[in-house]
Amino acid sequence: MKKHKALRLFMIIHVICIQITFMTMIFRENYDTNNYAALLALFLITLLLFGHKYVDLHHSEYAYEKIAVVVWIPIGAVITYTLNNIVGLGSVLSAGIVGTTASFIPKIKKQSRYLKKLPPALYCGAFIGMSSSEITPSIYFVIAAGMVAGLFYMFSKNLFLGVGGKLGTIAFAGVVTVSLIYWLSL
Repeated sequence: MKKHKALRLFMIIHVICIQITFMTMIFRENYDTNNYAALLALFLITLLLFGHKYVDLHHSEYAYEKIAVVVWIPIGAVITYTLNNIVGLGSVLSAGIVGTTASFIPKIKKQSRYLKKLPPALYCGAFIGMSSSEITPSIYFVIAAGMVAGLFYMFSKNLFLGVGGKLGTIAFAGVVTVSLIYWLSL
């Protein structure tokens, strides 16, 4: 029970820290040129710090996504990265192709619960694969970011329910975490 609570707390703190860092960077970038964007970022940082206590975004039971579903996140990332950077289709079209194709997977066998779980995982990976080649310099980086995002996806099954952008936030957290590790190793 303590392990589950610790994992849940780690996930919540990790996502909040990444979001606060992101909002702080927006605030710093726009402070001199656009005071309205800076004030909005400051408001959102305050909302993140204090607002999560008042909204019920989590189930009380502890459930984790199966690894058989999570492995599709790096696969979606690699496919999108390949379409984006090697084939040259562009990030939006590449992610759209992966997401649209993934949406048809449950039609293969309509009663399969496993196949119904694959489109969100593949689409989460598509968000990683559509990152700029300046951010994701190699296919190995994309695979690592996909694996980290997969861990976040696995542990956040009952977290942030009803919040739009969960898949993008998980993908963002995976890329940021691997970027930080890559930056620290240099």
